[in-house]
Amino acid sequence: MNLDYFQLIDRIVDLDIAKQTIVVEAQVPQQHTIFEGHFPGFPIMPGVLLTEAMAQSSGWLLLGVLKFERMPFLAIVKEAKMRGFVSPGQLLTIDAKVEHEGSGFAVTKAKGYVGKDLKCSAEITFGLAPFPDPAFRVHMDAMAHKIGFPLQAMPHD
Repeated sequence: MNLDYFQLIDRIVDLDIAKQTIVVEAQVPQQHTIFEGHFPGFPIMPGVLLTEAMAQSSGWLLLGVLKFERMPFLAIVKEAKMRGFVSPGQLLTIDAKVEHEGSGFAVTKAKGYVGKDLKCSAEITFGLAPFPDPAFRVHMDAMAHKIGFPLQAMPHD
């Protein structure tokens, strides 16, 4: 995780375009200033960042399903539940599945785990739009490479 740049996904473990599922990992930093205020003496990952990590996981899944032809933008978070604490140094594993895609929107369901313990879940809706800028698309391609997006799932020009 690179909290300073809001890059919460470290690596893609599995991406199955046919099943429309993804599994990612995010190593929660052992030390970060965010834990100084959340909470002093009892540092835990903020629920809003767990929700964002589920949204980013879902976003990478949608990029693959959509063949990088459209960009998912967060629209709605429903049924977000924080079911336990995620502490500094823990490995967060997130899985997501597409529930619906069409009419300019997509809906995913995502869950976050530490080991086998469910820590968070949410239903997330995205608006789907063309990439807003060619430079942004180049940046997303570079990030996809960095986190291990499967090359066979990347479109080739």
